Amino acid sequence: MSLFRHLTGAALALGLASAAAAQDDPTKVGFIYVGPIGDGGWTYEHDQGRLAVEEHFGDRVETVYQESVPEGADAERAITQMALQGADLIFTTSFGFMEATINVAKKFPDVKFEHATGYKTLPNVSTYSARFYEGRAVQGHIAGKMTESDVIGYIASYPIPEVIRGINAAFIHARKANPDVQFKIIWAYTWFDPAKEADAAQALIEQGADVILQHTDSTAPLAAAEKAGGVIGFGQASDMAEYKPAPRVSSIIDNWAPYYIDRVQAVMDGTWESQQVWHGIDEGMVEIGEITEAVPDEVRQEALALKDSIAAGDYHPFTGPLNKQDGTQWLAEGETALDSTLLGMDFYVAGLDAEIPQ
Repeated sequence: MSLFRHLTGAALALGLASAAAAQDDPTKVGFIYVGPIGDGGWTYEHDQGRLAVEEHFGDRVETVYQESVPEGADAERAITQMALQGADLIFTTSFGFMEATINVAKKFPDVKFEHATGYKTLPNVSTYSARFYEGRAVQGHIAGKMTESDVIGYIASYPIPEVIRGINAAFIHARKANPDVQFKIIWAYTWFDPAKEADAAQALIEQGADVILQHTDSTAPLAAAEKAGGVIGFGQASDMAEYKPAPRVSSIIDNWAPYYIDRVQAVMDGTWESQQVWHGIDEGMVEIGEITEAVPDEVRQEALALKDSIAAGDYHPFTGPLNKQDGTQWLAEGETALDSTLLGMDFYVAGLDAEIPQ
């Protein structure tokens, strides 16, 4: 055998070995989090999804994550670093990561990206979100039935459609349960800041609220409710079970695990394609946590019936007649809202005495 043929054969063998090793390499999956994994809410549940991926796939997958990443330029740096470290799939789990995700995805066309709660896609970028407003409708019913002061406080994060949808859904169903209900809304301009969230809860309690709803990620509002006494609240994004049976009387639980497992499997199979997913109670992405004995049985049964009717598709939380806050008609009797309207919602429904910050 000539030296040339010997070297060629060795090179070929080495190449085949390298290809085999590459096939055996675990799929690397990254997660970018806006809060700490111990927040007890939003980021905690996303990280539970990551852990479910590890448990499901075992040594076929490697996961990495970065927590408490600020939205903006810091996010772009964090996502870029994860892509450079060889991630095959990256989940970016906050609305404010949208532009950063798109910018990095353009530079790494072979990496797949999944952005939570956004609306921009590319051939290598998908979006996914949950119909949180379905859970807000159930919470609104309980809140309307449970309030004694007729004042419900709402801690809002940012004035984006997702948050505005939730306020509207909760208000509509609180008003159906109790026509005298008023909402007091405080915009915290944060997803996770326990001190700010606690201050907002205290301010709402001082304004007469005996029910606190929140679209922020920490347990601080529930702690404030517990301290005040006679105030109830709900787990946000996670069960927040340490505050059961009261002040936490129920919760919205975000269950990301099935989606994460499905999308990792698609990358492994080579079948991953860009898509836009918006799942709710029916698909199990939105779960209603235990309604505790602090809630009267009649109210519990009504709330569960509402949940079941939403899941079955028999009832839509945005069903007319509904007017916008300015008095113009939005939905006629029996008409339901289009997803396109909900996804861009920038208005309050009639009856809400508040302004949306610009």
